[in-house]
Amino acid sequence: MNSSLPSQPDFRPPVCYGSLKLASRYLLSPLAGYTNLPFRRIVREIGGVGLATTDLVNARGLLEGSAKTLQLIQTCPEDTPFAVQIFGNDPKQMQEAAQLLQDRDVDSIDINMGCPVNRIVKGGAGASMMCHPDKTIALVQSVVESVKIPVSVKMRLGWDDHNLSAPFFAREFEQVGVVAVAIHGRTREQGFRGSVNHDGIRQVVEAVQSIPVIGNGDVTSIADADYMLKTTGCAGVSIGRGALANPWIFHQLVQWEQTGQCDPPGKFDDRLELLLRQFRYLLEMTTEHRAISMFRKMGHWYLKSMRVMPALRHQFQCAQNLKEFEEAINTISAKGPRSGSRNGILPDMHIPVPGGAVERW
Repeated sequence: MNSSLPSQPDFRPPVCYGSLKLASRYLLSPLAGYTNLPFRRIVREIGGVGLATTDLVNARGLLEGSAKTLQLIQTCPEDTPFAVQIFGNDPKQMQEAAQLLQDRDVDSIDINMGCPVNRIVKGGAGASMMCHPDKTIALVQSVVESVKIPVSVKMRLGWDDHNLSAPFFAREFEQVGVVAVAIHGRTREQGFRGSVNHDGIRQVVEAVQSIPVIGNGDVTSIADADYMLKTTGCAGVSIGRGALANPWIFHQLVQWEQTGQCDPPGKFDDRLELLLRQFRYLLEMTTEHRAISMFRKMGHWYLKSMRVMPALRHQFQCAQNLKEFEEAINTISAKGPRSGSRNGILPDMHIPVPGGAVERW
């Protein structure tokens, strides 16, 4: 148990996305290349996740039946409640994609209005939707009215510091039937530079009447989540990179909320077992070659958090087949962490954010 945690929070009512009641107020953020079914499965098995959302899904690719796009929305009975995040700028395509997802028994649909990546923004989707208020509100309303399942929106605070339009959009979206909004506390211009603007998120909370606002950005610990909840008044917290570094974070947050204490995250061998389990889930979905290629990014997070020495991480990243993958894992298992104890709490890892000029992403 950890006695240095923030004090146990006061009771808060459950978070509901319309008629969908979430099991906790701690949500897995959609992260490109990471929040696929294998990762959602392992964080759900650990426990504490209120809602898990896919990587962003191209509405047009979904309607065209793209194999890669359909893989993004793969699910299983244990993966619930389950939301799919769609992006696009064509109202008809967005409506039809939402209807297709409803027919596949998705629990909720999230509209991406926050992605800062240039290829998404140039196509008129993601964060660029914040630059076209009338068109965007009409598109969102058309999606809401096309389905019976809950529709939420994730956005940034605005395009830049001169256009902090999230409070306006949140108010308008509530009027057209959106059940929740998630706010990343930075502008598109910021990318991931600087600090999350908690006051900006609070302004969004104050702009709506009754729908939940979910705070997002730089939450990597219980203390971060506590600060987000207290300073913004948000109903819940969405966690991305913090969950990659520590898949136990949702379970820890629920324990803290219920008891004021929590168990430590997994030890070296716990993390190794989780890595292998997630990789096995990925092998069930695709070929050996593709699974190894797809898992390199996720493996990096595991091995960094396990304090594996750089040379062994490099060996893992160079694996081309299952034999080489298993050889790398066996060596890593035998060597253990380069710092900290194999059977104790590992040192916290530095959690990096995307760098460089946002215009080049």
